[in-house]
Amino acid sequence: MRLLLAALLLAGAAVATAETAPQAQVQVSDSAVTAENFPARLSDYGFFADGARQVPAKGVTPYRLQTPLWSDGAEKLRFVYLPAGTKAKAQGDGLLDLPVGAALIKTFKLEGRLIETRVLLHRAEGWVALPYQWNREQTEARLALAGARLELKTPQGQAISYAIPNKNQCKECHQQKDAVVPIGPKARNLSAAWLASFHKAGKLDAVPLVTSRVPLWEDRAKLAAAPVARGWLDSNCAHCHNPAGSASNSGLDLRWEQSDPIALGINKRPVAAGRGSGGLEFDVLPGHPDKSIMLYRMGSLEGGISMPEVGRSSIDPDGMAAVTKWIGEMKR
Repeated sequence: MRLLLAALLLAGAAVATAETAPQAQVQVSDSAVTAENFPARLSDYGFFADGARQVPAKGVTPYRLQTPLWSDGAEKLRFVYLPAGTKAKAQGDGLLDLPVGAALIKTFKLEGRLIETRVLLHRAEGWVALPYQWNREQTEARLALAGARLELKTPQGQAISYAIPNKNQCKECHQQKDAVVPIGPKARNLSAAWLASFHKAGKLDAVPLVTSRVPLWEDRAKLAAAPVARGWLDSNCAHCHNPAGSASNSGLDLRWEQSDPIALGINKRPVAAGRGSGGLEFDVLPGHPDKSIMLYRMGSLEGGISMPEVGRSSIDPDGMAAVTKWIGEMKR
């Protein structure tokens, strides 16, 4: 009996070692990040010690945004990778300046499973955005250059046609003038604790001074309407609605740091009236959410009207509520 027990224990130890050893050996492939080709599998990068459980490999750091971009209520898991011996540079309260060889990784979950992982790779020629679709077995995500459509349900149970963007569609949000750039990890949209920890780990040259931080979305019920709504607009709209973005001709600048009322749409008439205006006269009419083009377009899913144009197949009820409250409380 003792011999049998000992044999079973040894066998169990061998299995445990076999299961954990590969994870311990996983390391990021810098050549996969910086090469000119597009790796066919997400695992080719080595970003995860365990992809199915989203356990990051050594050198890959999880992070979260104070107020994130909303994508049909999908849960998002974010990670940043820096090559050994490099550091990100603080740029005031704006985007962290990530070195060549860095990567940003964002995984989307719906219905309790991994749907897609998008990667931004900083190569010598600039940033490259690539989408990867997870298989049903949750064992691998494969490059989806052409994108994909999936029939899924939101956390509220609404059936949607979920879109994994194709490679070119990634540029619609990430293009600023002639360059593809990250849009999420701005110091003002990262917690002070995370920035301090990233700096202490030797991955950030200095802790940036942030005088006005985007509020934590989960705290919105106990915060003033303006910063909550402005934070949502910054994360969901400002990557296009800024002087260097694809919607610069709208005259709207919805970045967090913008303070000019007209640039924010307040009492501003649209540059080009049309079906997108819904027959309304002002982008934002103080005290009248129901007469504001901004809310009209946020609340639509119709092509040519819906805003944001891409990245969603349903309406964000919490975002709508936040912007409605902000406009409703404005003095007329």
